[in-house]
Amino acid sequence: MELLYESTRGGERNVTASQAVLKGLADDGGLYMPERIPALGVSLEELAGMNYQETAYEVMKQFLTDYTEDELKYCISKAYDEKFDTEEIAPLAKVGGVYFLELFHGKTIAFKDMALSILPYLMTVAAKKQKVKNEIVILTATSGDTGKAAMAGFADVPGTRILVFYPRDGVSRIQELQMLIQEGENTFVVGLEGNFDDAQTGVKELFHDKDFARELESMGYQLSSANSINIGRLIPQIVYYVYACARLYQNGEIGKDEKVNVVVPTGNFGNILAAYFAKQMGIPFGQLICASNDNKVLYDFFRTGIYDKNREFILTTSPSMDILVSSNLERLLYLSCGRDAKMTKALMDQLSAGGCYEITPSMREFMKDFCSGYANMKENAAQIRHIFEDTGYLVDPHTGVAAAVYEDYRKERGDNTKTIIASTASPYKFPKTVVEAVAGSVEDTDEMALIGRLEEISGVPVPEAVRELSEKKIRHHLVCRPEEMKETVKSTFSNKRK
Repeated sequence: MELLYESTRGGERNVTASQAVLKGLADDGGLYMPERIPALGVSLEELAGMNYQETAYEVMKQFLTDYTEDELKYCISKAYDEKFDTEEIAPLAKVGGVYFLELFHGKTIAFKDMALSILPYLMTVAAKKQKVKNEIVILTATSGDTGKAAMAGFADVPGTRILVFYPRDGVSRIQELQMLIQEGENTFVVGLEGNFDDAQTGVKELFHDKDFARELESMGYQLSSANSINIGRLIPQIVYYVYACARLYQNGEIGKDEKVNVVVPTGNFGNILAAYFAKQMGIPFGQLICASNDNKVLYDFFRTGIYDKNREFILTTSPSMDILVSSNLERLLYLSCGRDAKMTKALMDQLSAGGCYEITPSMREFMKDFCSGYANMKENAAQIRHIFEDTGYLVDPHTGVAAAVYEDYRKERGDNTKTIIASTASPYKFPKTVVEAVAGSVEDTDEMALIGRLEEISGVPVPEAVRELSEKKIRHHLVCRPEEMKETVKSTFSNKRK
């Protein structure tokens, strides 16, 4: 049965999967949602016998119904191959009674690889299906990891170009270098003199600018997005939650209908929303625990029903979570109000105009699958150290936030349900923060100089993605202010057209 898509703001309906993937963002500014969340077509017992690629096909075919079996299997085989350093793709590590779902075994050692390895193939197949003649321009904002993973995925993919905006002072040096050395004639990255919300807002405004779209079209380009606002990013993320639960069942860690809680370090809300979709498809998840850092806008929202971005923006040691506008929350709002597009648009308009909105009691009741907690930077460092001293297992500062929130949750609620923690990045992406957490303050503030120290401490070899940073030259030097983003895009592509 064909599954069609609709905008959360009501301006578009009956959109095919390939059209939604290709466009990224609806014309009315809304996000594409499937008209229903489909059930899995196989049982947990059947899933337990499948590898990652087979699981991906079973999940994704339910959503991407206008892709043929051959097209979808082609995309999956191209994405989940030897670029991952483990055959399992997303292994589970049992540490101290908790299961860390390691999502950092891809090319850029962060969880964004899980979806951005396949998005370029989904998009280029979609372009052929839609008979697109223009080059596709991927325009995206990053809080640290999406940018590199997207550029690595799209590098030298025919018929595409990608431009990434990142906050110059809002990412780790490792994250920044990963972007600045990115090869590929079709890749561009721009340091923004502002924070991630400035970058994300600026990108959204460009997508809404009809005159800008016409100018690009006259140059032979059309816009799309690699951010998690693109449904083609969200669907592949569902796969690893399904896979993780099937592994627990296969290994005898859980019974057939036994509930499993999930903790996700959360910024833009896409990763935890994927876990919610997995639950709606039939995976036996219990509580979905939304872990926030010092920028605890989501913690406050789930606690009060009020979303308020009017607060100080804090640069933390978990920079990919330094976000005050969680774009994917719009999809949950849409579901929670019974797919009322007018109400969803009204709430988004309130957020845009005043930076705040409040949901109804019935919407809050709908969201009871979610609960929230937060950990500040001191608590995060203490948790990283605690896990390492107790088990020898080292986590990055985003996973540290999730682990700290889980510890508080378990103590407060006495809930000993088996739990998966989404481990979203390698500790090597944040060497200074991790070394300081486990070994105390360091005199050397150069993150690259601390790589060897981290290897000594952890006993884990330095990943290739980090080793290459000192071997390759910086290729990207562009910098701009938020108000210059449009002109930067235009001048970049007018000067670099093949």
